[in-house]
This record gives sequence, structure tokens and C-alpha cells, in this order.
Amino acid sequence: MGFFTRILTKKNKEENNMNTMNIGIILGSTREGRVSPQVGEWVKGIADKRGDANYEIIDIAEFQLPFLGTTDGTEPGITAWNDKLASLDGFVFVVAEYNHSISGALKNALDFAREAWNNKAAGIVSYGSTGGARAAEHLRGIMGELMIADVRTHPTLSLFTDFENGSVLKPQELHLDNVNLMLDQVIAWSGALKTLR
Repeated sequence: MGFFTRILTKKNKEENNMNTMNIGIILGSTREGRVSPQVGEWVKGIADKRGDANYEIIDIAEFQLPFLGTTDGTEPGITAWNDKLASLDGFVFVVAEYNHSISGALKNALDFAREAWNNKAAGIVSYGSTGGARAAEHLRGIMGELMIADVRTHPTLSLFTDFENGSVLKPQELHLDNVNLMLDQVIAWSGALKTLR
């Protein structure tokens, strides 16, 4: 390989790294015994095989966010949460259904940021007794207010058919295509929205 070829190859690699999108897979449950880490790892395993973005699991439990409005807002987790979101180009929300909606912890985490969400895209992977569909619909309304463009394809996992004993993830094969299609849309929209930021 000649000198100029090496320089061009290095430059192309650097440009690809700069253009590679960062997608956060956000675990939307913090309760003891939650299955969202299993679902998040499953989504990440599928995503990493694609090679089209950097995918990272973001666990809101690790940020130890207080309830919004109950403190002076100086906790380090709040700044770390906003910094993490700002570093991402798009999201996949792993959403559990609680009483026909999203968890309180996820709503609290959504409310603790504003500009860091704006003009980014997101997909949803939900689970619950009805596949988490009602929680996903509530999340879509919140995302609209936060200027997050939610994509259409939405994998739904049933506690009855995609989990063993309601606690061990064993997804049906059909979900693989849905996850990949959802990620196609998240990547396309995230790339388009990057031009607005």
C-alpha cells in the first residue's frame, strides 16, 4: 500500500467514525426483578450484528435521578443523564407496561431533559401482557412533546409467549425481522434529523 493510499484510507476511516451514529438503548424500568436488561441485551445483540451504528445500553437506574421537583436539581446524576443523552443521535426505548402506561421512572427520566431529546429519532420495543402496546402509545405522545420522532415499526413482546414463566426472555423468531426493520427506520431518521441539530 502506497503512502497516499494509506493517508486516504486513514482519512476515510476517520470520516466514517465521525459519521457513525450513536444510538442509546434505554432501559425503561428500574424495579427489582425487572426483565428490561434481558430485552435490552437481546436488542443490542441484534443491533451490533448490523454494523451501521454504535449501540449502547443506557440504564436509567444507574443515574439515580431524584423525583423531578423534589430537590434543588444539583445532583450529579442529572447532569450525567443530560450529557449522555446529548451524546446520542437516536434511541431505542425498552418499555414495560405498568397499569396501562410507562413506568414512573421512565417518565421521570424523560422529564429531566429537554434539548438533549430534540430532533432525534426513536424506536420502541415494548413488553407486557398485551405486548406493552398501551405503554408504547403513551410514550409516543410524550416523545412528540420532546421533539423526538418516533418510528412506525414497533416490536411487541408478550409476557405469555415471549417469556418463560414471565421472567426469562425467549422471543419468537418473528421478532427478529421487526427489530431490524425498526432499527432501519431509527438509523434513517436519525441521520436525517442530524442535519437539524
